[in-house]
Amino acid sequence: MNREKGCLEHKMVNDLPGILEKGTLIVLNNSRVRRARLFGITEAGGAKAEFLLLKKIDPLSWLVLSKRSKRQKPGNRYVFDDVGAELQLSVGSEGNLLLRFDHKIDDAWLDVHGHIPLPPYIRRQDSEDDAERYQTVYAQEHGSVAAPTAGLHFTEELLSELKSAGMETVFLTLHVGLGTFLPVRTENIEEHKMHEEIYNIGEETACRIEKAKAEGRKILAVGTTSVRTLESAWIEDHSIENQSLPACGRLRRGEGSTSIFIYPGYTFKVVDCLFTNFHTPGSTLLMLVSALAGRDFVMENYKEAIKKGYRFFSYGDACLIL
Repeated sequence: MNREKGCLEHKMVNDLPGILEKGTLIVLNNSRVRRARLFGITEAGGAKAEFLLLKKIDPLSWLVLSKRSKRQKPGNRYVFDDVGAELQLSVGSEGNLLLRFDHKIDDAWLDVHGHIPLPPYIRRQDSEDDAERYQTVYAQEHGSVAAPTAGLHFTEELLSELKSAGMETVFLTLHVGLGTFLPVRTENIEEHKMHEEIYNIGEETACRIEKAKAEGRKILAVGTTSVRTLESAWIEDHSIENQSLPACGRLRRGEGSTSIFIYPGYTFKVVDCLFTNFHTPGSTLLMLVSALAGRDFVMENYKEAIKKGYRFFSYGDACLIL
């Protein structure tokens, strides 16, 4: 989707090295999907229960999403293989639920007892293959409950070809949570509240992005999670005199959190281009794409994609917005 020319071209992902402008800096999210889905039974009656671990609050407590949430009451106790847990209300988190386990739950335990949280439209149980297939080839940092799916299109070979063609790649981390995939349910989009997600930007990544901005090179975000991280971490500072930094600001280093909601009318500060999957109506992701490319242009090109049989969702096709 070329905004400058106002046109659409049909290409393959492997064509990227020949499409992108030489010197483009490609930003990828290296978050890894954890086995955050737990199946257990109620301690009292043995009824089946299912939870999605969203965020660790402390060594024993996790913020959770519950299947059949109306049946799960604070005070209920559950058994998950070798550990018990009690359901509690999270104070100050809009009635969100906490599971407080009898002993520490970490990624080592989840790798044995947890399940990969496949998207709900994949109507089967997860398998051992999903532990790797539902990951990007560069996934490193455990913490997501869903894959940053735009990155699933990239192979080691493609990354190597992009480097050979004069592109630069850097990695940041945003752990995908409810903020990424919950739909907008308010009539006024300004009233929609995004859930907070954790990100991390290393010193080297920040320096290389700032250098690319200063040199006027394109910043291509792979996935909406990369966009939200970059735009959240940007600190505007028009007083900066250091010529090695862009005149308008810099990136915040280290760990942070974001609940940024990007929709039409937003002015992008870091990102120039976007590589992303096709998104569903009513999603914050489609609104972000529309903010970058213009709603009418996006809708026009989505109609063409549907006409041509392009696939949506996590394992679907992608679009490049230039």
